[in-house]
Amino acid sequence: MKKSKHLVKPFRIEHGKDFRLKDHDPAQTAGVHSKAVAEKLLAEGIAKLADLQDKLYAQDNYALLLVIQAMDAAGKDGVIKHVMSGVNPQGCQVYSFKAPSAEELDHDYMWRTMMRMPERGRIGIFNRSYYEEVLVVRVHPEILAAERIPQELVTKDIWKERFEDINGFERYLSRNGVVVRKFFLNVSKKEQKRRFLARLDEPEKNWKFSAADIKERACWDDYMVAFEDMIQHTATPEAPWHVIPADNKWFSRIAVAEAVIDTLESLNLSYPKVDDAKAQELAAARKLLEQKK
Repeated sequence: MKKSKHLVKPFRIEHGKDFRLKDHDPAQTAGVHSKAVAEKLLAEGIAKLADLQDKLYAQDNYALLLVIQAMDAAGKDGVIKHVMSGVNPQGCQVYSFKAPSAEELDHDYMWRTMMRMPERGRIGIFNRSYYEEVLVVRVHPEILAAERIPQELVTKDIWKERFEDINGFERYLSRNGVVVRKFFLNVSKKEQKRRFLARLDEPEKNWKFSAADIKERACWDDYMVAFEDMIQHTATPEAPWHVIPADNKWFSRIAVAEAVIDTLESLNLSYPKVDDAKAQELAAARKLLEQKK
């Protein structure tokens, strides 16, 4: 996937201070001009990713957490399905976070995601995540009220405080060998409308549509403000955001794949080498096997 190395840097945000969502075109394809070329690049990337994931699993030192956030119909499920299609299921864990349950509301807002962190050697994927707490909860204040946080703690600084908490949590993860990479699939309002209509027009896609999707679409501008503020305050070198153009699904898939590959390659993964004692044990096992019928 050498030709697609340029797919990482333009979309990676490590310092969010100057980030502006309006500067990122959802239809950009970074010089990849056709779906056919993208599919070829993705196939190459999937093969490379499978090799790296196998080494990650064997080495058993690092874990990789991929956080995927987006508006409805941006292609989160498709990215997970296609990018991870070549990965050994034993080394991958996927969780989709919906509205919190009664039990989850009785805990702090990070609790349910902490319980789903990937083990060493594995890739964990969060389809939505703890970032919902500064997105949907911010756009819909009634959700915050349902969390039953003591009223004196719900101040005008609550979002700033949550950004600080999330940054601290991700720094903690990185210091414990959990590598965090975050993706915002940046779909345009026009393309979202087209995809919603397709869900209504095509019977095999009807199941994907929910009336709640239209309700959330009405809050589009509020969500864009929340996404921009989130990236400005939580993009860090140890846990960067990747703002992926998502109007063309074929492009968003190869861009995410390359970002994951780039991350795994940076870890210098390799299969574990056995020490002298283990080598002697293996030699003895071979001798026994060769002696017996």
